[in-house]
Amino acid sequence: MKALIQFLAIAYTTYFLGSLNAYAAESNQAKPLVFGVVPQQSPSKLARKWLPLLKFISQKSGVELQFATAPDIPTFEKQLAEGHYDIAYMNPYHYVVLSKQVGFKALVHEQDKKIQGIIVAFKDSKIDKLEDLSSQTIAFPAPASFAATLIPKANLAQQHISFKSEYVDSHDEVYRNIVAGRFVAGGGIMRTFNALPDYFREQLKIIWTSQGYTPHAIATHPRVNDDIRQKLLAGFLVVAKSEKASELLIPLLMKGFTAAEDKDWNDVRSLNIQLMLGPVSYTHLTLPTTPY
Repeated sequence: MKALIQFLAIAYTTYFLGSLNAYAAESNQAKPLVFGVVPQQSPSKLARKWLPLLKFISQKSGVELQFATAPDIPTFEKQLAEGHYDIAYMNPYHYVVLSKQVGFKALVHEQDKKIQGIIVAFKDSKIDKLEDLSSQTIAFPAPASFAATLIPKANLAQQHISFKSEYVDSHDEVYRNIVAGRFVAGGGIMRTFNALPDYFREQLKIIWTSQGYTPHAIATHPRVNDDIRQKLLAGFLVVAKSEKASELLIPLLMKGFTAAEDKDWNDVRSLNIQLMLGPVSYTHLTLPTTPY
């Protein structure tokens, strides 16, 4: 009798713990994953562009994605490093740094795309070439913005063009400040420049364009398991195959996504840019040895 009671107690405990673990796993799976988007534009504009796509991917993958961003790029960088996001759309330099420091794993990146940095000026200004920027103050989105800040600054420095930098928090703010006459020029990328309204874009001119690099990464925090990653991957890859879903990419000026590997960003690593992320002014920049 005593042995029977012990057996039943063990069986009950095993069943109870198993049920508890199953419930916990189900609860964790049901919890939405926070999808962080680097704030190259205003949070409201990003939400309008990303929410329909994230809803589609959530439905196709069975993994609910919750849109999130930050008021400015330095804050986003800090939150990214602190683990506020389960999955995030981040610039190439963010990925190179945080894949090593935090363990972010690349999932996808935009297909048929290379990111290009640009320097723009007011259309009617006398700023037509990089040499015209000597001793001028140039607007940039944020210290660790890869193609809009680091690449243009490195190029100017390699050409021994002296300049001052001011950071205005987003790509749109760079363009807006140039049109308003607060700066003679600023850094951006082709995608955000092309996303400007026609009447606004026509007031600007591109005076320099960089070579192309592997674009922004969509990467997962190390706490996201492989099963969830595979479901998300399937959801992202199906976007370009669906005519209805591909329409969701139009506001983002994207064609679709392709599966990514960590080595895809070796072109960025080869630049040997060393810059710590954080919401502070960055003063240490190891310039790339690779010519542009």
